[in-house]
Parts: sequence; C-alpha cells; structure tokens
Amino acid sequence: MHYNQLGKSNIKISEVSFGCMSLKGSKKENIQLIHQAIEHGINYFDTADLYDAGENEKVVGEALKGLRQDVVLATKVGNELRADGSGWDWNPRKSYILKAVDKSLKRLKTDYIDLYQLHGGTLDDPIDETIEAFELLKSQGKIREYGISSIRPNVIRQYVEKSNIAGVMLQYSLLDRRPEESVLDLLEQNGISVLVRGGYAKGMLLDKPAKEYLDWSEKDVRQVKEKLMTLSKNQETVQQVALKYPLAHAAVTTVVSGIRTYEQLLSTMEALEAGPAVDGIIQQLKADLKPNFYEAHR
Repeated sequence: MHYNQLGKSNIKISEVSFGCMSLKGSKKENIQLIHQAIEHGINYFDTADLYDAGENEKVVGEALKGLRQDVVLATKVGNELRADGSGWDWNPRKSYILKAVDKSLKRLKTDYIDLYQLHGGTLDDPIDETIEAFELLKSQGKIREYGISSIRPNVIRQYVEKSNIAGVMLQYSLLDRRPEESVLDLLEQNGISVLVRGGYAKGMLLDKPAKEYLDWSEKDVRQVKEKLMTLSKNQETVQQVALKYPLAHAAVTTVVSGIRTYEQLLSTMEALEAGPAVDGIIQQLKADLKPNFYEAHR
C-alpha cells in the first residue's frame, strides 16, 4: 500500500480508502470489516453525518475505539436532518456547521476530525461564511483539515480561490472523465488532493450489468465493458484497470472504495498489485474512448 500526502498537510492517506456508506452488515460484521481493512493497510475512513441519520458515524466511532491514532478519519456536514424524520435540508451556514461538528465528534467518539468536508455546495451558498466556520474549527483543534465533496467546477473554483481546502471529493472513472477537462489540473496546480468516489461507476466497470450512465447509453456502456475485457483478458485485470485509472492522475490522492465484504477487500488489495501492462491498457482506453464533459455548473 502506498500512502499519499493530503493536500499541503502532513497527513498521509492510503491510496485506496474505505467509504463507510457501503457498510450494510450487522454492527459486529461492520466493525470486523473495518478492522480487517486496517490490517491490510487502509488508514483513511470516510463517513458523513447524513449516512443512516448519524448511525454510520456511530459504527465507525465504535470500530475505531483504541485505534484512533492509527487512522485518518473524515466526515461531512451540510445536510441538516429534519426533526420529523421526513428528510433533510441543505444548510452550509456557519452557525449550523459549528453545532453539527460537536454531534459528529460525539458519535465518532473522538475529539478531532482529520478531514471535515462540506457535503455538497452551490454558488448561492454563503461561501465566505462556510469557510469561516471551517477555519474556526481548525483553530480550535476540532478539525485538522477541511475540504468539499462536489462535482461542480464553478463551486470548486470558488473554494480554490478563497479557502485553504486540503481536498475535493469528486466522481471520476473510465465512464466519468469529466474532471479531466479542467478540474484535476487546477487542483494539482494548487496542491489540493482529489479523493475519488465512484471509481467503478456504480459497479458497472466490474460485475454489474450495463445501464444508461451520464451521457453514455446502455449500449455504449456495454461496448466500453467489452473493450475493457478484450484489452484486459480477465476479470482480475479489469478491476486493476478500473482502480488504477483514476490513480494514474497526479492530482488523485486516494480512491474511496465502497467495500462491503471481506472478499471485496481482498480483491481490492490484489488490484493494487497491478503490473506495468495495466498502464498500457489505460493509455489505450484513454485514446479510444470519448471523453465526457460537465454540462452544468461549469
């Protein structure tokens, strides 16, 4: 396992990390899986206060008891749950963030969060106020670094210009190359890490059946999968290519993987052992497949 620097901080995170939203087993099974991930070198765990209305944070906090100093813990804020349980509302205001962090800290059983992320964002937000909240929390020692989870180039540019974000979580894969147009290079030039989600395109690059995805028709996705298999020759190499594709860009620090079982954990670890042949396949796919672009929020 390789460990990469998070932005300009002194935090190092594993090149494959654990997206805790995927945890769907019993509490005991989930805790065991997190422990197994740590044993295999994964040190970055990503959750959010929204997941299971805070229950996901509680499970992660329980799992990391006694291991806190060995891991990098990230969570998110900005989606305020309604008191009646009917859903949530977007709230990036300073006052809300300063209250929400204390609840996350309690659920996570920790006194600090390594990376606190705004769970979305729009140009209509009070961005300066949001940044003030994160900077205050950093000065108080409640968080070490902050970032945003966003696929909107216009929002990302605002935070690059105005803030000291350490990372941006965004969707990026062979089927979603939109960040390549401008976002990845912008973040690399500014020393801001990219944390990739959706690296397997909802599993379609692995074993899930093809369906319409972004601007790809179901037929298009099927053809991409066929080309990937033709070049890779076996399913193990297919996963290696799908995982290594986003990691090939210098801006990308980690791929946040939704690991649900020990078997998936093992296959992910094995995929990291890809040899140089995979690099050639990636270059071929880049040349052969059409790029796609953000149509909104440019």
